[in-house]
Amino acid sequence: MLRATKILAKGDWTDSAIDTVVLDYDDRHRRRTTMTGVRGLEFLLDLPEALMLRGGDALRLEDGRLVEVVAAPEALLEIKAADAHEMIRVAWHLGNRHLPTQISGTKLRIRADHVIAEMVKGLGAKVIEIEAPFDPEGGAYTQSVQTHGHDHHNHDHKHAHHDHGHKHDHHDHDHKKPHKHDHDHDHVHGPGCGHDH
Repeated sequence: MLRATKILAKGDWTDSAIDTVVLDYDDRHRRRTTMTGVRGLEFLLDLPEALMLRGGDALRLEDGRLVEVVAAPEALLEIKAADAHEMIRVAWHLGNRHLPTQISGTKLRIRADHVIAEMVKGLGAKVIEIEAPFDPEGGAYTQSVQTHGHDHHNHDHKHAHHDHGHKHDHHDHDHKKPHKHDHDHDHVHGPGCGHDH
């Protein structure tokens, strides 16, 4: 099967794409999987490591042709706050729960979740249900292709990969031993967090 082994970031490619893959947020974070374009092209995405694909990126096939990545519309919640202080409070609570969050101007977008929607309303913000492509902030543990003017695999500097994105001040303890946190909030990890307590 034809393989796609490189990713070109949006803005780094100008050739016409021979096909397009429409992928939701989950399907855009993959290392190795079979994909089918909207025109029927089947190929194997085969990367050295899992990367977050973004709408407008291109996958380079072994024969040099390109397949464009399009972010699929998803059920989202768009959050509006009365002022900056209220928005910061909402953002803190979303981050505390490790929820992927997109910053869209003065609004925040998250995936539809009625429990989180009620929490956000309780903080005083307004929540609107929308359907749109979801392109959240990458976070410290999600690596995506950056626009360097060259493709991602032809440089050798290291990226911070899989830093969990938060610190608990545990000092020098053994993570295999049970430990307790000195805070009393619900500590919920989002999908793909990959961190078991």
